[in-house]
Amino acid sequence: MSSIHSFDYPLVSILMTVYNREVFIVEAIESVLANNYANWELIITDDCSTDHSYEIAKKYASKDQRIRLYKNEKNLGDYPNRNRAASYANGAYIVIVDSDDRMYPDSLEKWVLFMQESGCKFGVFNFTDASESFVLDSPTIIQHHFFEKPILNFGPVATIIENNYFKSIKGFSTKYGPANDMYSNLKAAKGTSVAVFPFPLVDYRIHEGQELNNKYGYLANNYLYLRDAIHELDLPLSSTQIKYISKKNKRRFFFNLLKFFFKTFDFKKTFLAVRVTNFGMKDVFIALFQK
Repeated sequence: MSSIHSFDYPLVSILMTVYNREVFIVEAIESVLANNYANWELIITDDCSTDHSYEIAKKYASKDQRIRLYKNEKNLGDYPNRNRAASYANGAYIVIVDSDDRMYPDSLEKWVLFMQESGCKFGVFNFTDASESFVLDSPTIIQHHFFEKPILNFGPVATIIENNYFKSIKGFSTKYGPANDMYSNLKAAKGTSVAVFPFPLVDYRIHEGQELNNKYGYLANNYLYLRDAIHELDLPLSSTQIKYISKKNKRRFFFNLLKFFFKTFDFKKTFLAVRVTNFGMKDVFIALFQK
């Protein structure tokens, strides 16, 4: 596929949220500059970094008018900062390139063209045997996610969404810490057919400073987002399926809680996880015994 440089193609807003990423941010910005799709704006929102991240980004913004840099007045945290970045977006589509990742040069071009061709408002990357991108309608992808393969369990850098649709669903959830993406993906997939891409947008970098390593942050939030999603989002699930997912969620949380406690012997955090989830003896009984 030839490179796209015509501004007849839709503007894409690339969101890059930053907090203390001076080690990685140059590679992240350079990867955006090197991608094959030309009609983009890069919106960088610095969340009160204490290193040189902002100064590095400022140098790039001074050289390329497509790069717009903002600095938050106070630290917002991961997903509120993503919503802040999205509030500045002018593009027809929104994608996210984290400041510690690198965009592949040809993926954005392919993603955008397929979104246009398919008419989908939301798209996700997932590992699949397919050689080409494909579309799943909303009921099919929800069923696939819960009962075949958790196809929606990827973070924001694995998604593309129409800007107007993103606004209509009120952006990212901010209630579930590092699990906000899981709730948000279900919310997005509930209202539109979904484009599924067998190739990623970014090279997802693994390092010690990632939220992925926040095991305690996921402990309660993984339980809470799913508990709420199956009851709040009116997903295309039967009452029997909802009961099954709920029981499975309780069982997973209970055993993860035990695993966390016996690994850390941190009674205070374990008790806090029980308290914030309001996980009682009835829930334990359901987790262990109810069929």
